[in-house]
Amino acid sequence: MSDRARRGDLFDGTDADRFSGPTTGDERRMLVDVLRAQRATLELKCGGLGPELSLRSVEPSTLSLLGLVRHLADVERRWFRRVLAGQEAPALFSSPADPDGDFDGATDDPGAVAEAWKAWRAEVAFADRFTAEAHGLDVEGDDVWRGTVSLRWVLIHMIEEYARHNGHADLLRERIDGTIGL
Repeated sequence: MSDRARRGDLFDGTDADRFSGPTTGDERRMLVDVLRAQRATLELKCGGLGPELSLRSVEPSTLSLLGLVRHLADVERRWFRRVLAGQEAPALFSSPADPDGDFDGATDDPGAVAEAWKAWRAEVAFADRFTAEAHGLDVEGDDVWRGTVSLRWVLIHMIEEYARHNGHADLLRERIDGTIGL
C-alpha cells in the first residue's frame, strides 16, 4: 500500500465553508447558495494572480482564467439584466462582430484585469439583488435562444455554467502555477 496522496487531496481545506449551505428546505435559498459557492470557486481559482490570468490553455484555444471572468460577466448580464429584468444591456466583452471577444480580448494589461473583475462583481451584485427581490422563482423573461425562461431555470443554468467553467479553471490554474484541488 502506498502513502502517496491523491492529487485532489492536496487541497488545504481553508475555504471549507464555501459549500456549507443548506441541503434541505427553501428552494430559492438552496439554489442561491449553490450558485454563490460556484462563484466563490471561480474567485478562489483566480486568487493571487494578476497578469497571469490571461495565460492561454493550449493553442489554438484562447481559453484563459481572465477570459472566463469576462465570459461569466457577460453571461450573468445576459440572463439577469437582459432576459429577466428586460433591460437594454449589451454584452460588455463580446459582440455580434466579435462573438469571442470575451476570450480573445483577455490580455495581461492590469487595466483589463481590473475592468473584468469590476464588471463581473457588478453583474453578480445585480443578479443577487434581482433574485432576492423577485416575488418567486417563477418570475419569467423571454430569451431569443430558449424562449420563455423562469428565474428558477436561470439559476440552475448559471450553476451549470459556473460548474463547467470551474472545471476549465482547475486545469488553467494548474498550468499557471501547479495549484490544484481548489
